[in-house]
Amino acid sequence: MIRRNLLDVNVLIALTESAHIHYRQAQDWFNAAGKGNWGICPFTEAGFVRVTTNPGFRPVPRSIGQAMAILQMLKTYPGYTYWEIGESESWVNITVPFAARISGYQQVSDAYLLGLAIKKDGVLVTFDSAIQKLAGPKFKDNVLVLG
Repeated sequence: MIRRNLLDVNVLIALTESAHIHYRQAQDWFNAAGKGNWGICPFTEAGFVRVTTNPGFRPVPRSIGQAMAILQMLKTYPGYTYWEIGESESWVNITVPFAARISGYQQVSDAYLLGLAIKKDGVLVTFDSAIQKLAGPKFKDNVLVLG
């Protein structure tokens, strides 16, 4: 069985920004292994819109409408899956398996995405190597760090 890949915000942005430092790495992974079974969730959508519309992100930031159009376009790509978030997937519930390793506020979103990947037996694809420590040995197969 092929596990589904949940894209972290940093990978999603790198895939859609040709000027991004990790653009080539993201494209190479996606074309070689990712495009068969990948997806995003409400957290990654919101993060994508928040970052790419920020005036500090690029010389000419995207409008909200442009960011939403990109997210809509991604739905047409092969292998796309939308990772629904259900009522039982509250932040507290979904992070229980590794809560003792959450060390600060900067891991709040990462912890949720990792918890979602674990709950749905998927893989969180990221450029953030610190998520491996959060996952620990038990959930190391639920994280793929590119680069």
